[in-house]
Amino acid sequence: MQSQDVAPRPTPHSADPVVDVEQAEAALVEHYPRLVRLAYLVLPPSLGRNRRVVTAHALTQRALPRGRTPAPVIPAQSTGRDGDPGYAFVRLRVLRTALEAGLPLKRAAWPRRAQLPPLLPQVWGLRLFPRSGGADELALDQRLSALSGPARAAYVLRGLEQLPDHEVCRVLTAAGCADPDAALQEAGDVPEQYALLDSPEFDPCSLQARPTDLMRRRQHAKAALAAAAALAVCGALLGLPGDGWAPDGAAAPVYAKNPAAEAALDPAKLARVAPTAWQVSARTDFSVWPARGDLTGDRALLRRALAVWARPGESVRVSATPGTPSGGPSGPPQLLYAGTVDSAHVVILYDGLRIVRYAEPKDGTKGGAALDFARVDDAGRAEASALVLGRADGNVRYLTAPWVTKAAERDLLKPGAGATDLAITDGVTAPLANSSAQNGSCTSWNVLQLTDATGTRLATDLGELVPARLTTGRPGATHEVGGADGLRTWAPYACSLAALRSAGVREVNTWEYARQPLPDASGSADWVCTRAETWRGGGTRVLAQFHTPGGQYGAIAAKAENVPACGAKDPQVLAGVLWKAEKGSWYLLAAGSRGTASISTTGGVRASARGGLLAARARQGVRAELKGTTDDGRSISGLG
Repeated sequence: MQSQDVAPRPTPHSADPVVDVEQAEAALVEHYPRLVRLAYLVLPPSLGRNRRVVTAHALTQRALPRGRTPAPVIPAQSTGRDGDPGYAFVRLRVLRTALEAGLPLKRAAWPRRAQLPPLLPQVWGLRLFPRSGGADELALDQRLSALSGPARAAYVLRGLEQLPDHEVCRVLTAAGCADPDAALQEAGDVPEQYALLDSPEFDPCSLQARPTDLMRRRQHAKAALAAAAALAVCGALLGLPGDGWAPDGAAAPVYAKNPAAEAALDPAKLARVAPTAWQVSARTDFSVWPARGDLTGDRALLRRALAVWARPGESVRVSATPGTPSGGPSGPPQLLYAGTVDSAHVVILYDGLRIVRYAEPKDGTKGGAALDFARVDDAGRAEASALVLGRADGNVRYLTAPWVTKAAERDLLKPGAGATDLAITDGVTAPLANSSAQNGSCTSWNVLQLTDATGTRLATDLGELVPARLTTGRPGATHEVGGADGLRTWAPYACSLAALRSAGVREVNTWEYARQPLPDASGSADWVCTRAETWRGGGTRVLAQFHTPGGQYGAIAAKAENVPACGAKDPQVLAGVLWKAEKGSWYLLAAGSRGTASISTTGGVRASARGGLLAARARQGVRAELKGTTDDGRSISGLG
């Protein structure tokens, strides 16, 4: 990593605006996640992810002034975070100390506080690190690690804070950067993938936890216990006459080996299912998948996969879908796949609750291993039809269920186009374009089409091990997206699937709940509700979308999380949107699903209508609250 000196801190001018501790504290509390993310991105990656996380929180929490302090002279926009001098002050303090933390230690000078490991916060016995992202996030992290500290800061201020270059220079100068122009030039060598800076890969407030070196802790604990036991025995011999039992009697030592845990790490004890088991079994899920792949007999590879599952080391990248436990196996798991996928050796295991994917470089280089967990309890035939084997070069490969007879690739945005067949070799599909990894404009959304004896179904990769199943139809009567009607229903709303990435989604259903004539007589608009169910039950996401005639994409009018609306328990949904007619007039449009008796609005627009549709004149930017009643007299609120 390059180093760059940090210039002396500028002296505040008496005419600068003054920030007191209360104002700075309010800004810090309100924007704490963003400030910690900024510190995490600027800190040198050589610290390791655990120390970067802890240091980012420590630097942010120490950003409060001790009293009334002149704010930095930073140009501020008239609105937004930067209009608050308190935020500008704490941001500058965080940035300055993060840059100081990356400076090399010098023998002739005392280290600055930011260069030392933080005293607080500390979590004993655990390593903390953000959730793993995709290949794009990993590549960006590697590019940023090659930059100097000021260059990383310039890239983050450009992308995360969206500051123009001249303001970036001023902020870097105020933070003590000796040559901000050189930092900007160096940051310009990294592609502008600013949207990735908001990803979970760089979020030190949404963390995963793993134990530290258990063997070393165990050795230290044994030594401490032995010393304590020796002292206790000596005390007992000196203070008590005669002999007696120890406090735990004849119990085994605390760290005695567990036979079940030892068996779980033995490749010879892995469960393997016969290739024809699915044809005679009463179950049709992952438990009847046979073991496939060209490395199912490689005991050394299987042993490494099981050992890493039980005790992932510092260099292992671990990810898990929300709500999925990531502990070791309780007994010998079932082997589903072991083979070579592109440039990696991949092992897929199943323990009745989780799918676990282990991957390592096939060239035998150390490091770079990955371990992914996905919850799959209560999976049925539809959900257990495919797994993600690997992603490379913008493509994804799947391992299909033994009952799948045909696989194809289909662009969900083009319902009239045909599907492109994918070759299946030993259950592994040919690569297909991975739409969930694309950045920027959404020009296509490729999904996996699977066919078996029961029919055809669609699934889409949302960045996890198990692709999400796509359905359509009113809640309680959903069906597979196999026919032309289902494909046309999904086409305008396929790009909204990007908002559901890495959320542990099991199934996504979309259905048209209302059609509304537009006030300017330009046709009728469609109201669609999209609901994403998760494997863990909680965290469901609901989107109400609005699609006007001739538009290619639907617009998200409202969204909510963890609500029963638009689901089997409560199919009722109500949403509204501000819409501009071709002649320039603005309207508030609202629609409720079948069974809505009336709709009313309060706030910036006051109107009411009988039935499930409402259209009222409005002003641009106005805010209103929706209320409705159902045919049975129940009150409902607008979504979002």
